[in-house]
Amino acid sequence: MEEQTRERQDAHVFRATSYGVLAAISVSHLLNDTLQSLIPALYPVVKDGFHLTFAQVGLITLTFQLTASILQPVVGALTDRRPQPFSLAAGMSLTLAGLVLLALVQGYGTLLLSVALVGLGSSIFHPESSRVAHLAAGDRRGFAQSFFQVGGNAGSSLGPLLAALVIAERSRSSVLWFTILAGVGIIVLSGVGRWYRAHHPPAGLPHSRALARNPGVSRGRVAFTVAILLVLIFSKYFYIAGITSYFTFYVMDKFGLSVKSAQLHLFLFQFAIAAGTLIGGPVGDRVGRKYVIWFSILGAAPFTLLLPYVGLGGTTILSLCIGVILSSAFPAILVYAQELLPGSVGLISGLFFGFAFGMGGLGSAALGWLADLTSIAHVYRLMAFLPLLGLIAAFLPHLEPTGSSRKAPLQ
Repeated sequence: MEEQTRERQDAHVFRATSYGVLAAISVSHLLNDTLQSLIPALYPVVKDGFHLTFAQVGLITLTFQLTASILQPVVGALTDRRPQPFSLAAGMSLTLAGLVLLALVQGYGTLLLSVALVGLGSSIFHPESSRVAHLAAGDRRGFAQSFFQVGGNAGSSLGPLLAALVIAERSRSSVLWFTILAGVGIIVLSGVGRWYRAHHPPAGLPHSRALARNPGVSRGRVAFTVAILLVLIFSKYFYIAGITSYFTFYVMDKFGLSVKSAQLHLFLFQFAIAAGTLIGGPVGDRVGRKYVIWFSILGAAPFTLLLPYVGLGGTTILSLCIGVILSSAFPAILVYAQELLPGSVGLISGLFFGFAFGMGGLGSAALGWLADLTSIAHVYRLMAFLPLLGLIAAFLPHLEPTGSSRKAPLQ
């Protein structure tokens, strides 16, 4: 009787949506990703200052993305067993250290070290913050992930804008001003950590073990489905890496824009990503995650295929459409995977965030290498075909609701 009461109380925690916590973790995500997005926004500055090739620029992104991705599944798996509420503030502290070093660095090797520190902060932040969003979601898991992730996307869009307004007009040392944001993030995340410590379910509850995987899907089907989702993330983030890392160079080369104008175009694309992210989760709650995943990857293909062949106005409009459509996928993919393996929220969050970051880094390095051999325009024509991989979403199974989502049908 006592065990059943405990399970009912735990279930109640999950059904009640904690909007204040979601707001705090979304704001923290905004601060975290604003700081991280300074790295690609600084590419024109560091490329000229250190006399770098496109391949070396790609290696900066690869260093950041790999350090931001490799540890994420490990962090997620460990915290599934033993949650660490204050690891969120610790991750932001590493980001703070990386920013200070980035502002003062004098050599390329130390530059790579600075972005690696920022990446390590991200590898700690994302799995645990996604878990907090899941814990605070109640019956609105898609909404919660969208709301959490849109903070990050908004931060990614603010980074280039702030770089255009602050850094581009001064010097790289202006990055030190952004350490104030990191300090605010540490304070907010310390408060989130206290809530997390008080509200996370005790490890090892019987119902948690029982929901190790969705009961409607076999183990083999789980592995096959995860593989499909990872391929979809590959197509999405490989393409987005080509925009976030090289869009400024693309519009500067093709249309003769200044660095400041090019960064404003990157800001618009990042803003479109934020809008699409906010849309994707709630729509998935209503119509089904599988349909959102299908549309958001494959539906971007007509726009990506047309992008390399239009003028500046068309490029702006198409990039906005691509950003909105492509970005609606990730909240649906993440919640779909969490409901596939509801007993491993941290592992799934770390795996998918980490893989997304890793594919972004690999894409940036590979596309930078290709741009050195050919041209930025050729790269954009080639990567336009990546969203066609969305066709494999047809093989995703329909999931039965589990846990706290019983009242919110998936399909």
